[in-house]
Amino acid sequence: MSTRIAHPARAARGFTLIELAIVAAIVGMLAAAGLPAFYKHVQKSRRADAKSALLDLAARQERHYAANNAYATNPSALGYAGTAFPVDVATGGTVYYRLSTSVGQHGTFIASAIPTGLQASDACGVYTVNHDGARGNVDNTTPSASCW
Repeated sequence: MSTRIAHPARAARGFTLIELAIVAAIVGMLAAAGLPAFYKHVQKSRRADAKSALLDLAARQERHYAANNAYATNPSALGYAGTAFPVDVATGGTVYYRLSTSVGQHGTFIASAIPTGLQASDACGVYTVNHDGARGNVDNTTPSASCW
C-alpha cells in the first residue's frame, strides 16, 4: 500500500498585476519629473555650440575685413563650404542652428545663429553678434544676459 505525502503549498513566484502597476506608476512619475530637466540641459549644451560657432563667424568676418576692407557676403570667402548663407552648425551630425550674416553699408555686419529642429523651441531664440561685438538675442523669452 502506498501512501502519498502531501507537500506543503509552494510559495507563489512572480509579481502580481498590482505590484507591476505600482512600479510602472513610479517610473512614470520619475520620468515626468526628470525628462524636462534633461532636455533643458541638452538645449543649453547646444547653445554653447551655437555661440562658439557664431563668435567664430564674427572673428572670420573681422579677419576678412582687415584683409579686404569689406565684410564677406558669402561663406566661401570666410572658409565655409557653400556659396550662400545660412551655414549649418551640426552637433553630433544633426543641425540645431544655422549661421547667417547680413552686411550693411559703411562697414557693418550682423551675424545670427538661428535655432532649427528640436532647438527651435529654445527660450533664448536667435543669437546675434555685430561688427562691434555687441551680443544679443531675438525672439527670446529669457533675458539676453542669462542666455549669453
